[in-house]
Amino acid sequence: MATKRERREGARQERLALQRRMARRRRLRQLAIRTIAPVVVILAVLAAYSFLGRHRSPTTPPKLVSGPVIDPATRPGILTGPAPWPPNTADLRARLDAIGLPALPAESFVLHIHQHIDVFVDGRPITVPALIGINQQEQFLSPIHTHTPDGIVHVESPTRRTFSLGQFFDVWGVRFTQTCLGGYCAGSGKSLRVYVDGHLVAGDPRRVELFAHEEIVVAYGTAAELPNPIPSSYTFPAKL
Repeated sequence: MATKRERREGARQERLALQRRMARRRRLRQLAIRTIAPVVVILAVLAAYSFLGRHRSPTTPPKLVSGPVIDPATRPGILTGPAPWPPNTADLRARLDAIGLPALPAESFVLHIHQHIDVFVDGRPITVPALIGINQQEQFLSPIHTHTPDGIVHVESPTRRTFSLGQFFDVWGVRFTQTCLGGYCAGSGKSLRVYVDGHLVAGDPRRVELFAHEEIVVAYGTAAELPNPIPSSYTFPAKL
């Protein structure tokens, strides 16, 4: 039979063993936290990055979306005259219905990306005006719109979906096809060329898919009237 001293020693050894097990568990928890926390942060950042934006490497060619061929002449209020072109919001709601885009009561940021568009006609820069896609009087806006007359396009959508360059011009209400821009159509040595991040678009430019921070050049005229060099990037303001 164990003596009182032996029982005390046994109890002490059990307490020490329990303390060692608890200390080991604390170390394991701390190690797990140090290991997992950075991974969680990285995954959260990547999830937010993917959630808010669609990105394409500027070194790769433009991506074209699939779908039916659209004749912009079927869109209400399409402008087919000479530049410059106004924001053209009188028939905006009807055009959005035809395009299949919602008329939003406010901006939404499930998808939130920006592009910059330069437009040239016969070598002259054409202003991309403010408030394209925004009807201030009726207080609604398109998921694709502009706020300022600097060529920055805002895509702010309540759903994640693809948007195209053709949709932007349809929202603007300016004729845009493979051969025509507004009142200017190919012929007599002049043509319509579109570049994305310096890459010439091969195919229907209406199908160019919009990705974050693209520099898009839409140029009508002769080869000699193209900007030199072709803009291939744009410095966006902070937070855009």
